[in-house]
Amino acid sequence: MFRTGFRSDDFSAARLGALGLAAVLVLGGCSGSGDDPGAEAAEGSNSAAPSGSAAATESPSASPTPTPTPTAAAYKPASAEGPAENVPLPVMPDLAKQESKEGLEAFAEYWYALVNYGYETGDPEPVRAVSADTCFNCLSYYRVLDSGYAESDWMMGAKLHLQDVSSNYVETDEGAFQATTLILQDDLHYYGPAGYIGTDPGNSTPAVQLMEAVFTSSGWYVVTLETLEM
Repeated sequence: MFRTGFRSDDFSAARLGALGLAAVLVLGGCSGSGDDPGAEAAEGSNSAAPSGSAAATESPSASPTPTPTPTAAAYKPASAEGPAENVPLPVMPDLAKQESKEGLEAFAEYWYALVNYGYETGDPEPVRAVSADTCFNCLSYYRVLDSGYAESDWMMGAKLHLQDVSSNYVETDEGAFQATTLILQDDLHYYGPAGYIGTDPGNSTPAVQLMEAVFTSSGWYVVTLETLEM
């Protein structure tokens, strides 16, 4: 089960001021090099050249300065001091783009990675981009992020640990395919500029969720998600 509850307005009193977070990308400096000297040819003269004279030799070229490789700012997890920084956006694996049993299972893993990304950043858009409005658990998830990151608050934890993903890959009457997942979830802690706000307990006992997804011209798309009774 991923966290779908959200805080009451009782927490709003702990929100003070605004605290912005900047994700900094450090780029290397520009490369620089001097002008390469051109080859110098000996100029002939109308007078007779002295015996044994030779053309001037070509000057060696200056070694070019290597271009520094851009360095991404380091990832920093959330803590009581502040929200996570420089969280990498999960990349969809090629297998998850395939219309197959293995493709659906890989997509489900990718989808839950996007959920974890949202918990760390407060950004629901990656999940929203591959989920329909008919996914009511998704809508509740968006509300959690809206509440947890309102007015410079942030969240820590709530990470989902995917234990298993499987699909029998049988099409439903609605044209969707189902995948079941077995997941654990860490406790979810709320913080704000004034300090600690509260905690929602996670799930230390594995929970089973049923995902239904359809394959479109843009790839897999979640239409429903529900938690099953164990």
